[in-house]
Amino acid sequence: MDGFLLNLSILKWPIGKFVTNGLSVCWQTEHPVCSAINECGRLTSIFYLLAKINSDLCHVLNIAQIAKYPQVQIRVALKDFLDKKVEQYNRPSFIKDDPISIPHLFKKKEAIEIAGFFAATFAWGNRTTIIKKSKELMSLMDMSPYEFCLNHDHNELKRLLQFKHRTFNATDLLYFIEFFRWHYSHYDTLEAAFTRWMKKDDLTTKNALTGFHHYFFSLENIPERTRKHIATPERNSSCKRLNMFLRWMVRKDKNGVDFGIWKNILPAQLVCPLDVHVVRVAKRLGILKRKPPDWKAALELTSFLRTLDENDPVKYDFALFGSGIMPG
Repeated sequence: MDGFLLNLSILKWPIGKFVTNGLSVCWQTEHPVCSAINECGRLTSIFYLLAKINSDLCHVLNIAQIAKYPQVQIRVALKDFLDKKVEQYNRPSFIKDDPISIPHLFKKKEAIEIAGFFAATFAWGNRTTIIKKSKELMSLMDMSPYEFCLNHDHNELKRLLQFKHRTFNATDLLYFIEFFRWHYSHYDTLEAAFTRWMKKDDLTTKNALTGFHHYFFSLENIPERTRKHIATPERNSSCKRLNMFLRWMVRKDKNGVDFGIWKNILPAQLVCPLDVHVVRVAKRLGILKRKPPDWKAALELTSFLRTLDENDPVKYDFALFGSGIMPG
């Protein structure tokens, strides 16, 4: 599926017709106002097409509104549009202003995992603040998060007691560090904390996320307040931050943004992170109908993205997020 049938009679365009062949769409008419559209060639966005005719209309209409009108229909090349947006944002220049810049500070696999997990955990709110607080924590760990988690002493932990990011405080931080100390004393990668709960025929990472939640809170003396920082599909959470972390660890391509250091989870199994910008753009495009941004909504969006690329559906996170937060 690479597009939708959308109704555009609300535009009240002059007499003419749409001519479509594959992904190319043109409006054929003798009317001078519409002459520019005949040169548009490959259509990349419904909003681009509308702008050719009436830029003001772009600000008041979205696809869902347009689709109410039944007379003129056009097949919009949504896949083409999203693929171009992936190409635009999935590049090294994306890294520096995104929380993924934190694990990119490191080369060692375990350090990438730990730094990435903290950065993803902190990823709600302003990205500048997220990056600042993540760098602060890495500095408190002497820029060696793996060694710190395994070999810290009491005095080194004391320097963390004033750390806070929004509702994440020192109590939560100390538990996270204790979990990492315990886990890495038994496994050489954080991947095992997710994959040990998966089945061979799992379509998504639901079992991995559910199992990880129970595993993460399997130590003694768990602070109850810390539970809110690790989501689970069992509570119908979208698990946005964990899904983002998994994207970082699992996806691999030639562009060097995502790491692709985990090999036992397939990119096809990933679930799209439901960032607020992703949700807004997906709803404007008409590819997400469910209102609450929960686990069911994450599956709904991912199911559609899988029709665009069944092997790597979550690459479109770049397109949806980038279109929502960045100009151009």
